[in-house]
Amino acid sequence: MKTLRLTAAQAMMRYLSVQNNADGVPFFGGCWAIFGHGNVAGIGEALHGIGDALPTWRGHNEQGMALAAIAYAKASNRKRTMAVTTSIGPGATNMVTAAALAHVNRLPVLFVPGDVFANRAPDPVLQQVEDFGDGTISANDCFKPVSRYFDRITRPEQLLTALPRAMATLTDPADCGPVTLAFCQDVQTEAYDWPESFFTPKTWKQRRPRADADQVADAVAAIRAAKQPIIIAGGGVHYAGACDTLREFAHRHQIPVGETQAGKSALPWDDELNLGSIGVTGSSSANAIAEHADLIIAVGTRLQDFTTGSWSLFKNPDRRILSINVAAYDSSKHNAIAVTGDARVVLEDLGADLGIHIARRPDAKLKSAWMAAVDEATAIPTGNQLPTDAQVIGAVQRSVDDNAILVCAAGGLPGELHKLWKAAKPNGYHVEYGFSCMGYEIAGGLGVKMACPDRDVVVMVGDGSYMMMNSELATSVMLGHKIITVILDNRGYGCINRLQMATGGESFNNLLDTARHVVPSAIDFTAHAASMGAIAEKVSSIAELEAAMDQARKADRSYAIVIDTDPLPTTQAGGHWWDVAIPEVSVRPSVNAARQNYETALKNQRPGD
Repeated sequence: MKTLRLTAAQAMMRYLSVQNNADGVPFFGGCWAIFGHGNVAGIGEALHGIGDALPTWRGHNEQGMALAAIAYAKASNRKRTMAVTTSIGPGATNMVTAAALAHVNRLPVLFVPGDVFANRAPDPVLQQVEDFGDGTISANDCFKPVSRYFDRITRPEQLLTALPRAMATLTDPADCGPVTLAFCQDVQTEAYDWPESFFTPKTWKQRRPRADADQVADAVAAIRAAKQPIIIAGGGVHYAGACDTLREFAHRHQIPVGETQAGKSALPWDDELNLGSIGVTGSSSANAIAEHADLIIAVGTRLQDFTTGSWSLFKNPDRRILSINVAAYDSSKHNAIAVTGDARVVLEDLGADLGIHIARRPDAKLKSAWMAAVDEATAIPTGNQLPTDAQVIGAVQRSVDDNAILVCAAGGLPGELHKLWKAAKPNGYHVEYGFSCMGYEIAGGLGVKMACPDRDVVVMVGDGSYMMMNSELATSVMLGHKIITVILDNRGYGCINRLQMATGGESFNNLLDTARHVVPSAIDFTAHAASMGAIAEKVSSIAELEAAMDQARKADRSYAIVIDTDPLPTTQAGGHWWDVAIPEVSVRPSVNAARQNYETALKNQRPGD
């Protein structure tokens, strides 16, 4: 057996560099790295040696670069991802939030944090967490509950099994999610005689499991019996490459479609059967059908509370759920008729067995009425009042072409975008709402641009989220990956302020002007973005915003546009109830009244059937 003598870190990077996806493209688009004493000597030297075979990207914040890696994977429909390495200690734990985000959203990313010395000779080392009752614990154990696969590398040869297991998880459609390989810092530098065969290039083909024939038969029977079905398209439609298949299936059988945050853009916005968003931030058209539907066909969605209106949306007492999902965990939720398999293959099989079966076509007036509401909300405002989020969305929409990708995450913007954004092409709508992570937006936009360099990437972010994390704007300039960032300054956490007031509370600790302060906040976002190398300007009207967007699209580097907005208005059309618990006891009448309304709404919940 021929062998190569390499350090464990060198072996890891060589192995990662020869893993390919089904298209023959390297599975890893590179490795993000911030070096410290736990990874600079071992992994740092290995990444330098591997060169462009596994390019190294430098970030400014560990969580930020991890979010960029995750967004890259999402924009690639899980066909590609990146690795992320940090030092031991705070560098590692800074990535835990990102790991949770990837876990919730079923997205692949490889975390390689440095770890303590396996030999324990210098213990305790700088940044080491010492557990008084367990000598094997390190800070990296925080990754265990938010990793699909976790391993601690304490011997070089453990990589011979750990790396293939990691790849199997990253590429499996059902088990897909974050992998953490905590790499003891002394082990990174230890040499071992590796079999040459370990570094033979390998292609990981996309597994497309077919559903059990009995499950398909049950699904066909349910669809044939349904009088008013609706399809809910989730993110799994994108990951399975099933957008065209879904559209053909829906039209052949005349079944209307509602889209989740992750599923939005599965169908073009102007498709007659695409009734728009569904659930808490849903369209009036999709929600109207969902309320009366007797069969909810969930395709590639885990049916989170925003999709189901906290399980109060589906009001038909005879309603059934048919769940098509590659993960059995998701397909079997809520007493569903489970069809466990790849979304594209399952839809093809269902279509073949259904033949010419046609459901009842939805009333076309539902969609036309909703689109009229969208156009009204996003229209150019009159007068001198501050614009709403919806009006800013309208300006951005009018300023980009159908090929653009819209990126957002937390706050009020995702709800407005889910309702109002007209996504024309698959993956043109990239909103992280499974974890609703503030700070994802700019880092995510960078990752999306790296995955899709030929498409305009527009990031919409509130001032609160911008303050959470903005450093990767500088990274986008440094790497030459241009993103357009529209910063909506409503002076605080406007979304939660509205929720606080809607649940009977007073505006408290959310808006900057009503929070406790000695010196009033006066953040110059334009100067801040410019200081990181972006072209930046502040606009005072929707007309100026549209003009700035035109300049931004022509610019040669990342561009930031700041606009002041009103923190209170939100689009009233559409939407549905969301379960947010309200105190049972309060001295304030407004809270007591909100509690009474809450108890009434709870009676509409049907979580168990």
